[in-house]
Amino acid sequence: MEQDTLLGLLSATGAGDKQAFAELYQLTSGQLFAVSLKMLGRRELAEEALQEAYVKIWHNATEYQHGKGAVLTWMISIVRYRALDMLRYHKVRKEEALEDGQEAIFEASTPDDGPDVAKSKLDDCMGELEPQQKQAIHLAYYNGLTHHEVVGHLDLPLGTIKSWIRRGLQQLQRCLAL
Repeated sequence: MEQDTLLGLLSATGAGDKQAFAELYQLTSGQLFAVSLKMLGRRELAEEALQEAYVKIWHNATEYQHGKGAVLTWMISIVRYRALDMLRYHKVRKEEALEDGQEAIFEASTPDDGPDVAKSKLDDCMGELEPQQKQAIHLAYYNGLTHHEVVGHLDLPLGTIKSWIRRGLQQLQRCLAL
């Protein structure tokens, strides 16, 4: 997926072009769904977070700043924050227990190849990371921990954790763009 393509589609989306938004959705929804499902562990919650994220992307497309990162990274951060909000909401309300290790749900419940392909590519790229980068990213993005919580979990300095995550995300970005 090329940055220029996504940037053009996002810019057109910001101008109210529904066709561009639909194409942007087609190109990115698989990867964003994989991130959401990995964090939330339940398909229905992941779909809800994804829908809310795309609504936010539609309304805030003009706020994307080219110099602050790739379009896909910006979109993933929106999904990630929506997923974190949902985790906090359900944790506070204690309506439903979110369990770890519900990957089997993901394996068994995908209706098309989109999320499977995206998950497979993401898994392959994660496999290329250094073990410490992979662990820090997994804790921060899959388990939803803040950087300070990752520091407490790994008992390492904040700067080290931030560096591992930053370098790991850069490597993932390069790998996913191929």
